[in-house]
Amino acid sequence: MRLIFTLILSALLFNSCGNPPPQFSAAIHNVNIIDLETGEILKDQSVFIAGDTIHSIIKSKDLLTSSAAQQIDGSGKYLMTGLWDNHVHFRGGKELTEENKKLLNLFIANGITTVRDADGDLTTAIKEWQKQIADGNLVGPTIYTSGPKIDGPGATWAGSLEVSNNEEINTALDSLEQLNVDFVKIYDSKINGENYLKVIAEAEKRGMITSGHMPYTVTVEETTNTGIDAIEHLYYVLKGCSIEEITITEAVRNNETGFWNSLDRVMKTYSDSVAQETFSKLKENDVYVVPTLHIGHTLSHLDETDHTTDEYLKYIGPGIQKTYADRINSAKNASPEFVIMRKNLDSVFVKLAGELAANNVKLLAGSDSGAFNSYTYPGISLHKELKALVAAGLTPLQALQTSASNGSNFLQKQLPEIKSGAAADLVLLNSNPLENIQNTQDIFMVIKSGKTLSSEDLEKLLKTSTY
Repeated sequence: MRLIFTLILSALLFNSCGNPPPQFSAAIHNVNIIDLETGEILKDQSVFIAGDTIHSIIKSKDLLTSSAAQQIDGSGKYLMTGLWDNHVHFRGGKELTEENKKLLNLFIANGITTVRDADGDLTTAIKEWQKQIADGNLVGPTIYTSGPKIDGPGATWAGSLEVSNNEEINTALDSLEQLNVDFVKIYDSKINGENYLKVIAEAEKRGMITSGHMPYTVTVEETTNTGIDAIEHLYYVLKGCSIEEITITEAVRNNETGFWNSLDRVMKTYSDSVAQETFSKLKENDVYVVPTLHIGHTLSHLDETDHTTDEYLKYIGPGIQKTYADRINSAKNASPEFVIMRKNLDSVFVKLAGELAANNVKLLAGSDSGAFNSYTYPGISLHKELKALVAAGLTPLQALQTSASNGSNFLQKQLPEIKSGAAADLVLLNSNPLENIQNTQDIFMVIKSGKTLSSEDLEKLLKTSTY
């Protein structure tokens, strides 16, 4: 039997013209492969990598010999596809370009092989990083980006595309198409409800993927019916679970109240029956939701948590650390009533994330890490987000599916898999993450585009990122 399998493997390694086999850069033997679609574990497998691709997989016991530049003993270890962080930011202006670039190491060191950049003001730099990473000249994750966000006149964030009419909306979308962005990100600081829905509708006509915050001047039903593909954060879905959603929306439209002032009322008028209707709308329209629970908890407790001794603070440049000041000062100067409301909201979001998952609404795991988002560190924060999702009621498998599987499906990219012909973006863990989600941090090796980085290599990456 072993001879038969050896012959089969040999046949795989030679093409029909009798050419010599590919030069395997690495082979991982005796490893347990985790299928993140089913939760099945295939034991004692050998995975052969050629270049940036998985070439073939065979039972280790059926393999008589192995020819590879690097032989890796995967005994007792677990191999899964690389993690995706589906909400990060590279931003802060040109003066912070290099500090942002050094953050790329933090993602790889944490087994994150792909990130979704949900807008910023460093698009030109990101395009260059994408090329350098693809060419193997820069260590970093695959970056999918929205480019600059779309907002209304006087937008809060630098670099935003400001729109106030149909012509400006189409001009903005033209520019994003020219940048070849992977999706369109819409923000809610200044855009009115009418133009927000028009952006979604026009992007849909062009076949562009959309995600964004949702102005409180529109309803969840209006947004989903217009064609939004993902809703970032839970503030907006929560309003759709209020029995007074229409009334609250009208009050905001009429400038009788604002976003933050509405949240306490939104929480108090939460209705299970209305929530079920909203969950159904999200499912029917195939809308993804990005909970960002970890950053919500971090920001809700800025008033009482000392982050000055955080292990990851040493990897954050002084320029980015300065951007933390606004949120910190805001938390310290908030009224007691606002502090209580914010912490209540944090608890409500945990419950809501669990209910969304229980009702089969598709979730995306995202950290929201980057400049201005105080103490939400690139890399490690995704692991904390996965942990928060499990605490909200998801199984470890479900939490992991919100990363690479859902991330690739949302962006309409190739599904990450461990099979012949798939990209060799992998994480080799010392322990089983399906038993304990915190085992995603127990990393033995990261493989990015076929290049192996041992735990020692990852430690060196982190050291080069230290300030």
